[in-house]
Amino acid sequence: MPLFIPDDYTAKLAPETMEQAISHLKEIFPDKLARSLRLRRVTAPLFVLSGTGINDDLNGVERAVSFPVRDLGDRRAEVVHSLAKWKRMKLGAYKIAPGYGLYTDMNAIRADEELDNTHSLYVDQWDWERTIRPEERNLGFLKQIVEKIYDAMKAVEEEVYELFPHITPILPERIAFIQAEELLREFPGLTPKEREQAAARKYGALFLIGIGGALSNGEPHDGRAPDYDDWSTPTEEGCKGLNGDIIVWNPVLESAFELSSMGIRVDPEALERQLALRGCEQRREMEFHRLLLEGRLPLSIGGGIGQSRLCMFYLRCAHIGEVQVSIWPERMVAECAAHGIHLK
Repeated sequence: MPLFIPDDYTAKLAPETMEQAISHLKEIFPDKLARSLRLRRVTAPLFVLSGTGINDDLNGVERAVSFPVRDLGDRRAEVVHSLAKWKRMKLGAYKIAPGYGLYTDMNAIRADEELDNTHSLYVDQWDWERTIRPEERNLGFLKQIVEKIYDAMKAVEEEVYELFPHITPILPERIAFIQAEELLREFPGLTPKEREQAAARKYGALFLIGIGGALSNGEPHDGRAPDYDDWSTPTEEGCKGLNGDIIVWNPVLESAFELSSMGIRVDPEALERQLALRGCEQRREMEFHRLLLEGRLPLSIGGGIGQSRLCMFYLRCAHIGEVQVSIWPERMVAECAAHGIHLK
């Protein structure tokens, strides 16, 4: 995605006020999320051991940043991509009951990201996971959780308005739910990203359901690893997938804007099916996968919510570098500065 420069852009807040606003948002949002979903905070790892299957491989092509650990005989560790599987293991280790869960501040390095207005080498998320019952592994329950998260997002947007009245709320009253297959039928001539663009413009906020499994055109809407979200289980509505993304319309960037990826996690049956679909059956011998297939991990639902993405959206920033410190190409820094976008 090329760099996008909005016409006549002016930052909504002065630099010192921006820092205060970011700090405040990072305090109030996780508190609202934790209260709504009944989560408790835990400390997260920055890296995990390679070869355990605990780290996520996202779309399967991203390289993890890794390094040898001298005191472990140079066994390699790798910086996390996300904590989907690690969180599920912690639910089991802490024996967290159904209806309750945990959240953490996840920090990651994704060296293969294409840097633009919304993508950085540095990723900061609120990663959360909640234990569920077998009867809750359905689309209706997934939608209930999405609505709770969306309500928290709207409540924080209202608080931003109370603090800064010139930043008026724009999120619609309700979030729309749309299957990826429905979106394909509505916009058959568009690419997946173009379909997201059209839907976000139309609805303002949507939860796009069913990401990872093949659609009727033989292609998935987007990639998903086979071993955390369940994207291959038929639902009661006849469509496949128990996962999705929360996407909103961003008027500053004039584009769809993903805030969260989440889903009901694989059970042993879905894991076996998805490993076979992706030709990854060898993962069955890894620590995480072995525990899951042996029934030693709880059923769960979980996801990640971008911290800098949320701050960027709430404070109407044009570039993620306005709300986080990272490394940017010199040309990008100069072009942004020339249009009043100052990267940290």
